[in-house]
Amino acid sequence: MVTTKYYTVVRDRRDTMTQKTQLLKGLLEGCILKIVSSKETYGYAICEELNSNDFDAINEGTVYPILTRLEKKELIYSVKKVSPLGPKRKYYFITEAGQIYLNDFLEEWEGMKLKVDKILMEVHHEE
Repeated sequence: MVTTKYYTVVRDRRDTMTQKTQLLKGLLEGCILKIVSSKETYGYAICEELNSNDFDAINEGTVYPILTRLEKKELIYSVKKVSPLGPKRKYYFITEAGQIYLNDFLEEWEGMKLKVDKILMEVHHEE
């Protein structure tokens, strides 16, 4: 097998994209829990909320598996309710365990954000 500079860059870029996807999944769980905790909502409305906050590439194909995963973890629960626009909708609500998980997520996020910002600002100021 021949390893070239090009191959290494392409492989590294693929690894970076996988890391970005994994990071985004974790962050989206926290963001979705926050949205669900703040109001009665359903899947499409969650997508709209994310999109309106600059998560442009997020669609229902991304959100619904996360909602299912959060429900399996018993961090949220759903109730089917009549929709004014047609068939029943699944509305999501946060559980007590979900609120604890969200609080922990927010605490971890603040700590991580401070650390990352500190490094990025130090590096930026050194240039």
